[in-house]
Amino acid sequence: MAKSSSPALLQGTLDLLILHALHRGALHGYAIAQTIHLLSDEVLKVEEGSLYPALYRLELDGAISAKWGVSENNRKAKYYGITKHGRKLIAEQQETWSRLSAAVDRVLAR
Repeated sequence: MAKSSSPALLQGTLDLLILHALHRGALHGYAIAQTIHLLSDEVLKVEEGSLYPALYRLELDGAISAKWGVSENNRKAKYYGITKHGRKLIAEQQETWSRLSAAVDRVLAR
Protein backbone atom coordinates (compact mmCIF):
# COMPACT_ATOMS: atom_id res chain seq x y z
CA MET A 1 0.00 0.00 0.00
CA ALA A 2 1.44 3.37 -0.99
CA LYS A 3 2.06 5.92 1.71
CA SER A 4 0.02 9.10 1.46
CA SER A 5 1.56 12.52 1.60
CA SER A 6 2.60 13.77 5.03
CA PRO A 7 -0.33 14.93 7.13
CA ALA A 8 -0.23 18.44 8.52
CA LEU A 9 0.87 18.52 12.14
CA LEU A 10 -1.75 19.76 14.55
CA GLN A 11 -0.85 23.09 16.08
CA GLY A 12 1.22 22.53 19.19
CA THR A 13 2.29 18.96 18.41
CA LEU A 14 5.56 20.00 16.75
CA ASP A 15 6.96 21.31 20.03
CA LEU A 16 6.15 18.00 21.73
CA LEU A 17 7.77 16.02 18.92
CA ILE A 18 10.91 18.15 19.03
CA LEU A 19 11.19 17.84 22.81
CA HIS A 20 10.70 14.09 22.57
CA ALA A 21 13.45 13.81 19.93
CA LEU A 22 15.80 15.81 22.17
CA HIS A 23 14.92 13.70 25.20
CA ARG A 24 17.37 11.14 23.76
CA GLY A 25 20.24 13.66 23.59
CA ALA A 26 21.41 16.83 21.86
CA LEU A 27 20.82 17.01 18.10
CA HIS A 28 21.22 19.55 15.31
CA GLY A 29 18.18 20.69 13.33
CA TYR A 30 18.42 18.25 10.44
CA ALA A 31 18.89 15.34 12.86
CA ILE A 32 15.79 16.42 14.80
CA ALA A 33 13.71 16.40 11.61
CA GLN A 34 15.15 13.00 10.61
CA THR A 35 14.49 11.53 14.07
CA ILE A 36 10.84 12.59 13.94
CA HIS A 37 10.53 11.24 10.40
CA LEU A 38 12.05 7.87 11.29
CA LEU A 39 10.22 7.44 14.61
CA SER A 40 6.91 8.08 12.82
CA ASP A 41 7.67 5.28 10.34
CA GLU A 42 8.31 7.97 7.73
CA VAL A 43 4.79 9.42 8.00
CA LEU A 44 5.69 12.81 9.51
CA LYS A 45 8.04 15.15 7.68
CA VAL A 46 9.08 18.35 9.39
CA GLU A 47 10.04 21.08 6.95
CA GLU A 48 12.72 23.67 7.73
CA GLY A 49 10.12 26.45 7.56
CA SER A 50 8.33 24.88 10.54
CA LEU A 51 11.27 23.38 12.41
CA TYR A 52 13.54 26.38 12.89
CA PRO A 53 10.84 28.81 14.10
CA ALA A 54 9.75 26.12 16.59
CA LEU A 55 13.34 25.64 17.78
CA TYR A 56 13.72 29.39 18.17
CA ARG A 57 10.44 29.59 20.11
CA LEU A 58 11.42 26.69 22.39
CA GLU A 59 14.82 28.26 23.02
CA LEU A 60 13.23 31.61 23.94
CA ASP A 61 10.86 29.76 26.28
CA GLY A 62 13.82 28.09 28.01
CA ALA A 63 12.67 24.58 27.04
CA ILE A 64 15.84 23.93 25.04
CA SER A 65 19.35 25.31 24.96
CA ALA A 66 21.65 25.61 21.97
CA LYS A 67 25.38 25.55 21.32
CA TRP A 68 27.53 25.36 18.24
CA GLY A 69 29.38 22.17 17.40
CA VAL A 70 30.59 20.10 14.46
CA SER A 71 28.21 17.69 12.72
CA GLU A 72 28.96 14.17 11.55
CA ASN A 73 29.69 15.74 8.12
CA ASN A 74 32.37 17.93 9.71
CA ARG A 75 30.23 21.05 9.30
CA LYS A 76 29.44 23.73 11.83
CA ALA A 77 25.99 23.03 13.29
CA LYS A 78 23.84 24.32 16.11
CA TYR A 79 23.05 21.54 18.58
CA TYR A 80 19.93 21.71 20.71
CA GLY A 81 19.47 20.06 24.09
CA ILE A 82 16.50 19.81 26.39
CA THR A 83 16.47 21.74 29.67
CA LYS A 84 14.84 20.94 32.98
CA HIS A 85 11.95 23.21 31.97
CA GLY A 86 11.69 21.30 28.68
CA ARG A 87 11.44 17.98 30.50
CA LYS A 88 8.56 19.38 32.53
CA LEU A 89 6.86 20.56 29.33
CA ILE A 90 7.13 17.08 27.80
CA ALA A 91 5.16 15.58 30.67
CA GLU A 92 2.48 18.30 30.48
CA GLN A 93 2.17 18.17 26.68
CA GLN A 94 2.11 14.36 26.57
CA GLU A 95 -0.82 14.34 28.99
CA THR A 96 -2.66 16.92 26.89
CA TRP A 97 -1.94 14.97 23.70
CA SER A 98 -3.15 11.72 25.28
CA ARG A 99 -6.46 13.34 26.29
CA LEU A 100 -6.92 14.92 22.87
CA SER A 101 -6.08 11.80 20.86
CA ALA A 102 -8.31 9.64 23.09
CA ALA A 103 -11.19 12.08 22.54
CA VAL A 104 -10.68 11.98 18.76
CA ASP A 105 -10.58 8.16 18.88
CA ARG A 106 -13.88 8.13 20.80
CA VAL A 107 -15.54 10.39 18.24
CA LEU A 108 -14.29 8.32 15.31
CA ALA A 109 -15.40 5.07 16.95
CA ARG A 110 -19.07 6.21 17.05
